[in-house]
Amino acid sequence: MVNIKKLEAELWESADLLRAGSKLTSNQYCMPVLGLIFLRYAYSRFKMVEIEILKDRPVRNGRVLPVEASDFASKSALFLPKGAQYDYLVNLPADISSAGLVNKDGHVMNSLGEVVNNAMSLVEEQSEQLVGVLPKDYTMFNDDLLGELLRIFNNSALDEVGGDIIGRIYEYFLNKFAKNIASDDGVFFTPKSLVKMIVNIIEPKSGILLDPACGSGGMFLQSGDFVNQSGMNVNNTMTFYGQEKVEYNAQLCLMNMAVHGLTGVIKSGDEANSFYHDAHNLDGCCDYVMANPPFNVDKVKAESAESAGRLPFGMPGVNKNKEIGNANYLWISYFYAYLNEKGRAGFVMASSATDSQGKDKDIREKLVRTGHVDAMVSVGNNFFYTKSLPCSLWFFDKGKSEENKDKVLFIDARNYYTVVDRTLNEWSEWQLKNLNAIVWLYRGETEKYRQLIAEYKEVLHCDGSFEEKLEQLQEELKTYQKNGKVEVERAAKKDKKWIQAHYDERIAFGREEIAIAKEAVWLYEKFGDGEYADVPGLCKVADIAVIEEKGWSLTPGAYVGVAPVEDDGVNFEERMAEIHRELLSLQAESNDLMDIISKNIKEMGL
Repeated sequence: MVNIKKLEAELWESADLLRAGSKLTSNQYCMPVLGLIFLRYAYSRFKMVEIEILKDRPVRNGRVLPVEASDFASKSALFLPKGAQYDYLVNLPADISSAGLVNKDGHVMNSLGEVVNNAMSLVEEQSEQLVGVLPKDYTMFNDDLLGELLRIFNNSALDEVGGDIIGRIYEYFLNKFAKNIASDDGVFFTPKSLVKMIVNIIEPKSGILLDPACGSGGMFLQSGDFVNQSGMNVNNTMTFYGQEKVEYNAQLCLMNMAVHGLTGVIKSGDEANSFYHDAHNLDGCCDYVMANPPFNVDKVKAESAESAGRLPFGMPGVNKNKEIGNANYLWISYFYAYLNEKGRAGFVMASSATDSQGKDKDIREKLVRTGHVDAMVSVGNNFFYTKSLPCSLWFFDKGKSEENKDKVLFIDARNYYTVVDRTLNEWSEWQLKNLNAIVWLYRGETEKYRQLIAEYKEVLHCDGSFEEKLEQLQEELKTYQKNGKVEVERAAKKDKKWIQAHYDERIAFGREEIAIAKEAVWLYEKFGDGEYADVPGLCKVADIAVIEEKGWSLTPGAYVGVAPVEDDGVNFEERMAEIHRELLSLQAESNDLMDIISKNIKEMGL
């Protein structure tokens, strides 16, 4: 079995080394590299579908009829002419000029860059959605560098894992580029765990989904996964619409969707500036709205924004220059306005928007009074690659149950996360499930919660309590670590490496099990067999009357309070006195040591 994480890392390392050697910036390098991954994916899917087509292919005069573009269209797959097939490109001779190759327009090609540009043009001819989207600047690479890149993504492991995994690798590279391209400030890329949280709570099933600030299309991808996992075909049940002012990001989005087999209508450029245009005319039409819009945008032209409509609660504050100084509540108003009578919205927003004052507060009051604010989630620092500030997730639901009509669920998750590295946090898969479980219980969906508890028990092979299982796993890990150390020390030199690798793998697995068990304990100790309850420091359900008392604030921390601190049985004053005595003793020892050192130096004549 292929180790996907290892494969991703190896491919990135190889490609990034070439970038460093070429002296290209990440910004220059990003789109062409993602284009090659796309081409590799398209070829993988082409070969898979071709095999299916040939199984039942008619025979004439003893020969199987050749496959045609229409055969692939019937199976929602791209047909690739020979000049766009990956194995053709990777096996070209080193001296392109001697091969006598011509492009689709009949012009002679003298470099590998020209050949790859032609391949991209041939692909675009097969898909209206991709016209003008794929990169065609490969002539900036010399033939040796481009040839090496082609070979990197021709890794035989990609044939073993299949097309879906190539989509994952595309995302992995996009993720890495997002970290490197600091100048983009992470605008086009929303961290996956935040996207998943939004999708999990919104629960898209069928209908129209709009992202009016769609970036690289993360909301569409996760929605597609959610629908497909529920047993439906997303392209048959969902219609995706996107707006993205930056055309570069829109190209990334369309490529990203194509890599994952999704179709959608994405508009970009000035007509897609959401402040001034409803590019798809979807006001009041959407079943779902999801977005991570740019926060705290200023200098929005008030007159143009007002003319564009979608402001059910009125205009935010306008300054003397007839500009909106902070556009956060324009976005919030748009997301609400786009929803139909049963629609749901989920979006990322600056934390400051939950209790901002002035006209923002007036809009927020009107919004809360609709009864359609469903949930608010505070997110901690370092969830974005280029921003360390905290944010909030907002959720609207116009189809809320009558029981919850005038209630809002507040979750403070600022202290609940997994540390990836010094500058980056995220929610693990099980943490996402736990947060989602709180929402289920709030909505009265107890069965979903119980299914999650059953999933924990199955994964952990747990028959008793989660606490007992956690203790067992921790003891097993300690034993394995101890045994591994002994075995490696005793082993012959030639065997040490593989024995160490074996134990490292098993220890890593043990730590993963412990992490899962800890999450099971975290969830079960709060909600037991499945009944919602307010948890101090974590979650609280508040009605409109309480929210009014709080000055229409939607800041979760204002409602959930602080988690109680467990009494560890230590007398504070006594312990401080002990610490003070210990410090005095250590200081005396330090002085004695310095005296000895000084004496020795003198005796040595130094």
